[in-house]
Amino acid sequence: MATIAAPATRALVSRFYVTMAAIFVAIAFGGFFETYWLQLARGTFVRASPLLHLHGLLFSFWTLFFLSQAMLVSNRKLRSHRSWGLLGISLATAMVFTGFAVAIEGLRARLLEGYGDTARAFLLVPASAILLFAGFFAAAIVNVRRPEWHKRLNLVATTALLQAAVARIFFVAVTGGGPGLRPGLGPPPPLPVTMMAGAVTALLIVAAMIHDRRSHGRVHPAYWWGFGITIISLLSRPIVAHSPAWLATADFLAAF
Repeated sequence: MATIAAPATRALVSRFYVTMAAIFVAIAFGGFFETYWLQLARGTFVRASPLLHLHGLLFSFWTLFFLSQAMLVSNRKLRSHRSWGLLGISLATAMVFTGFAVAIEGLRARLLEGYGDTARAFLLVPASAILLFAGFFAAAIVNVRRPEWHKRLNLVATTALLQAAVARIFFVAVTGGGPGLRPGLGPPPPLPVTMMAGAVTALLIVAAMIHDRRSHGRVHPAYWWGFGITIISLLSRPIVAHSPAWLATADFLAAF
């Protein structure tokens, strides 16, 4: 019975990660559909630099890459999974640099429009999301020979990227969307609104924790660390964002 049960358990875990990766793709492309992809198709996406488009392509491609990696593991193609992992390291590195560059570019534009400390405070939202992704992904690479840690840390890292997509779903729900209308133009949203988007992505980690509990009888420490750090990051935003130290940091980055 042991020889029969073991493959079934592995298959169950593999299907779960493929399902979660597919959900990530749906959130990423669904969240940006109205405010990016549809506007590109209609020619109504305005005030966009080439850097912004590169950023969008890299971050969108990551969710597809994460899905493909999960499918390779599900199909027991571990050698291919490891080989493509080298591309993942390069992709993640490019995402971190372009992510910060776009965030700083947005800060400069809003400072020129006169939003002052509101713009400086909002910079913490994309910066913290990028740092969460970078930190969890780096931890996943360090634990590449510990697959139970590696796959969970990669999942948690990807949830950090989805905050922007979820925020755009809220944006369209509130504003109704429209040609040329998107986040990044006009005043930054209030920080509590951004915390709501982050809370939704944190629920994805909770779903993974529930799956761990049901399939393994306990929640893996990687999820506890991931969930705890994510929640701390969200709850600390209002305090850190308006602190003199962060406002000075924002000015430093704007002039960088």
